[in-house]
Amino acid sequence: MAFPENIHLFCRVVDNFGDIGVSWRLSRQLVNEHAMNVTLWVDDLASFHKICADIDPRCTVQKICGVEIVHWHDDLPPIVARDVADVVIEAFGCELPPAYITAMAARDRKPVWINLEYLSAEPWIEGCHAMQSLYPSLPLIKYFFFPGFSRKTGGLLMERDAIARRTAFQKNPDAVAGFLKSIGVSAPEDACKISLFCYPDAPVLPLFDALQAEAGPSICLVPQGIAVDAVSIFLQQPAAVGASATRGGLTVQVIPFLDQPDYDRLLWACDLNFVRGEDSLVRAQLAARPFVWHIYPQQEDAHRVKLNAFLDRYTAHMPDRMTRTVTGTWHAWNGMTDGAVPWRQFRSALPELASQTADWTSQLLQNGDLASNLVKFIQKIG
Repeated sequence: MAFPENIHLFCRVVDNFGDIGVSWRLSRQLVNEHAMNVTLWVDDLASFHKICADIDPRCTVQKICGVEIVHWHDDLPPIVARDVADVVIEAFGCELPPAYITAMAARDRKPVWINLEYLSAEPWIEGCHAMQSLYPSLPLIKYFFFPGFSRKTGGLLMERDAIARRTAFQKNPDAVAGFLKSIGVSAPEDACKISLFCYPDAPVLPLFDALQAEAGPSICLVPQGIAVDAVSIFLQQPAAVGASATRGGLTVQVIPFLDQPDYDRLLWACDLNFVRGEDSLVRAQLAARPFVWHIYPQQEDAHRVKLNAFLDRYTAHMPDRMTRTVTGTWHAWNGMTDGAVPWRQFRSALPELASQTADWTSQLLQNGDLASNLVKFIQKIG
């Protein structure tokens, strides 16, 4: 097809930040790197505001970073064919408004309709990537586009300069210290810096207990609103921004909930990152630092299959001892085993794991980036 004039990307916020995090990054990248006109339809502007302070949750239509943002709600005005974009992206099977689908079918030249799927390392997605499906009763075709960890998928969402910016930051101690100071953190040089972003059921208190018993100092930085109960128990006070306490070798400090650029810097600045969902998982890998993933729980324990599929890829070139340590830690963090989390072994493996993770990140770069792969796919099928 000719270069599309516009793209409409629809997003329903499910787990507060993962869905909108991916959709917002993709929208900005399509505008900034591919000169596309993007409209992002979002049903939950309050959650969006937490990762982008410029968002006005009360505004129906607004433009930020070159992206037009529309509050997607049930009382939409009538939609006709001329309102439909050349490319329509349905993020994570969010189901488009029926009136919009009808208007799509009324266009003389049907739009390219893409379902941007959830990220998974499961082998079957390679066979389903870029497959098409005929829409029942209407002359429309939907294509399934899978992010992933191989060249047979759409790759991962990363900006063209993401690695260069990360490398420059991590090589500049003043930049790291300046960033931490900007969020109210003063960490000793010899402290292991840890970021914590998890779902409420993570075993945070056992982690804190283990870190307290360590000989070396650690500082755990927790965004406001995350692991509130466990953090409040450790602090013995409400988990408000700036609150901190030190017990044994561990300091826990509550930091502001950060927007996406600053969250990237937090990941870059830390020695170990606990992340959750999809967006922060990808950003942790681009940080090239050791990380632990808290996966979003799904019915019938489907998330366990996804977690193990990722672990199989991530640990494929690790020594057996490290593979066992990483797998045991991730399984325990996700409630998949009854035993205690092997924090001591995992902590001692961090220097070697940092090198292994940097190699893993280099492998991912060979698959290209999601936005560029998506644009090429759109031009090919259009």
